Amino acid sequence: MIIERAYAHVASYDENAWPWSVPCVRGLLADGMRFKAPVTFVVGENGSGKSTLVEALAEGFGLDSWGGSHDWRYASHRAKSELGKRIRFDAAAARGRRMLGSWSARKGFFLRAETAMDALDREGFAPDSVSHGEGFLAAFRGKFLEPGLYVLDEPEAALSFGSCLELLGHLDQLTKQGGQVVCATHSPLLTALPGADIIEVGDHGMRRVAWQELALVDHWRRYLADPHAYLRHVLD
Repeated sequence: MIIERAYAHVASYDENAWPWSVPCVRGLLADGMRFKAPVTFVVGENGSGKSTLVEALAEGFGLDSWGGSHDWRYASHRAKSELGKRIRFDAAAARGRRMLGSWSARKGFFLRAETAMDALDREGFAPDSVSHGEGFLAAFRGKFLEPGLYVLDEPEAALSFGSCLELLGHLDQLTKQGGQVVCATHSPLLTALPGADIIEVGDHGMRRVAWQELALVDHWRRYLADPHAYLRHVLD
C-alpha cells in the first residue's frame, strides 16, 4: 500500500456550504479516512459525496481532477477543489514515504467516467477509434502496471459485465505489484473483490460495511429475484 490515512485540516467552515455540507467530508475533517486494504471501494447514493471524496484524494496526490496519469500536468482549466487543496496523507510504508516525499516519485492514475474520453486521448489511447469501454480497458492494460495510487470514479459506467470482471483481474494484479486503488462505485460486482475494504458514505458520514450488508447488494438481489416488485412503483 501507498497511503494508510487521508486527512484535512480546515480552521473554520460553514456547514451549509459545499463541500463542507457533505456528511462524509465532515467525517474526513473530523476523523480522517483510513485505508486498511490495497483496494478500497467507496459506495453510496447519488449525491452522497463519494465522487467529491475520491476527486479530492486524487487531487491531494497530484493527479489531475480531469483524469489521467501522474505524468501529466493539469489539463483542466479548473483550480483544485477546496477539499483537494487541503488533503494530506500518512504513508503506509517505505514506498509510500518515497512517493509522498518526492513529486517525481509519485505514480498513479485518475479515471473518472465524466471526463475519461479526454483523458484517454491525452494518454494516447485514441478513444475515437474504439468504444468507450474499450478505451477504459486499454488504460487498465497500459497504465495500471506499477506501484502507485489509482483512483477510479464509477469505472463500471462504460463496462459490460465481462469487462467489469476483466477490470477486477487488473486490480488484483496491480495490488500484487504494490499498487493501491480507491474506487467510487455503484457496482455490486466490483465491490465483491475478495479482500477489498468497503466504505459506505451517506447521511451518516462514513462507515465500513461488509459486501453482503451493502444496501446496493440487497437491492440488486431483490430486483433480480422479482423486478416487478420494484417496477410497479415507477411504471404507470
